[in-house]
Amino acid sequence: MMPLAMAKPGERVEVKEIAVGVGGKSRLASMGLRVGDKLEIISNDGHGRLILGHECTRLAMGRGIAQKILVSLSNAPADAICKDES
Repeated sequence: MMPLAMAKPGERVEVKEIAVGVGGKSRLASMGLRVGDKLEIISNDGHGRLILGHECTRLAMGRGIAQKILVSLSNAPADAICKDES
């Protein structure tokens, strides 16, 4: 496992542990982020925020909170595949 903040752009990861307080867990849950979710790293330049692909949306997350989310690399696709159904 590693902190989410260490994941590289293009990698897919699975959330294994969220090591924040109750308020932080509640905030992340309100954004739809929970243990077991799969994420794609869209942007992580090593400074500032990360941009994550999660369930047909993109999330921006500060590096501090990303250090407290433990993930493992995953070959699985992101949780949802979004298709234009027109």
